Amino acid sequence: MAMIPSFFNNRRGGSIFDTFSEFDIWDPLKEFPFTSTSNSLLSRENSAFVNTRIDWKETPEAHVFKADLPGLKKEEVKVEIEDDRVLQISGERNVEKEDKNDTWHRVERSSGKFLRRFRLPENAKMDQVKASMENGVLTVTVPKEEIKKPDVKAIEISG
Repeated sequence: MAMIPSFFNNRRGGSIFDTFSEFDIWDPLKEFPFTSTSNSLLSRENSAFVNTRIDWKETPEAHVFKADLPGLKKEEVKVEIEDDRVLQISGERNVEKEDKNDTWHRVERSSGKFLRRFRLPENAKMDQVKASMENGVLTVTVPKEEIKKPDVKAIEISG
């Protein structure tokens, strides 16, 4: 915290003044005791869920989802399709093991489980979904069915 001492213990320990964050913006909720408990909605274990960003774009051929998942292997990510046209992307980032002798100055990388669900439109080909992961970016492609235009036949009006 910049120029404001912490009177609450954080879980990583440290001194009252953090010399490595003197130019940071002060977050008044950062050091409160309720944010470091594992039961808190704002806990570090839930931050991966909140921070998982996914883009969804529609092209003429498909719906394309892209998720930034830095540091994860494809084995740590699950892509599932449910019967009612729901795409589910989930996984888990493991917490780095702590050593009692280490002094942490900053913890910004999120860890924990994440889960995102998207209801797909009627034109999604659920049996042809493909997923790939490259450089920490998961790409899920859901092809679309062709929308057949109705045959319109002009009728000549007599009279």
